[in-house]
Amino acid sequence: MTGRTGPAARTLRATGVTKVFPSPEGPITALDGVDLTLDPGEFVSVLGPSGCGKSTMLAILAGLDTPTKGQVMVGERAVTEPLLEAGVMFQRDLLLEWRTCEDNILLQFQMRGLPTAPYRERARELLEMVGLTRFARRFPRELSGGMRQRVALCRALVHRPPLLLMDEPFGALDALTRESLNVELGELAARTQTSVLFVTHGIDEAAFLADRVVVMSPRPGRIAGEVRVDLPRPRSMAVREEPEFVARTGRLRRMLAEREQGTVADV
Repeated sequence: MTGRTGPAARTLRATGVTKVFPSPEGPITALDGVDLTLDPGEFVSVLGPSGCGKSTMLAILAGLDTPTKGQVMVGERAVTEPLLEAGVMFQRDLLLEWRTCEDNILLQFQMRGLPTAPYRERARELLEMVGLTRFARRFPRELSGGMRQRVALCRALVHRPPLLLMDEPFGALDALTRESLNVELGELAARTQTSVLFVTHGIDEAAFLADRVVVMSPRPGRIAGEVRVDLPRPRSMAVREEPEFVARTGRLRRMLAEREQGTVADV
């Protein structure tokens, strides 16, 4: 893709992914025959009730867990280990409290045995993009929750990944901060031409960010349907008041209501 200096973006594809966990009461099927595709440059939200296996699916796509059945491919290669060409974000920012923001961003290079010096300018560039330039040498305890998640986003993007996998990264934030980060993420993904898979249980958030929203059924998680959100970009929060947006979120609510049969803790 134009302007990309990292690895080339490739299609991420899950085929027939099933995940069964053992338990004292017997096997628990978290995912059952999931087929999912993320094309280069596409932003896909995954929406579903708590306990439907969204987090399990993302971990398998990232190579952090293995399916009981089925396969995940990136391009022509099977994903059988952590996907180093992906950036991954979780609901918790997982910042190390004794490292500065800049050094937290650069941590993954140290973990890979790479020198950090060549990447410091990239870390500062990302901090500038999310409005945190003057906090580069601050420690996580000096930041708000939203600022900490911005640093975590910079860490996920510092190696210029073509793919970003996000597991409810803004779920613990207040509504205004969450909306602000939604706008920033949409702009950042478009600017860097990053493919994004975004797991959430927020209907408006899913539709605001995505080109396509995939809806999962209650456990065992299956792909129950999808809704395309072919609204112009860049999107501001004002788009949520437009009739086209309201129609799509209404459709998503109906799809979830038809399938949800109660909630349990996330697998």
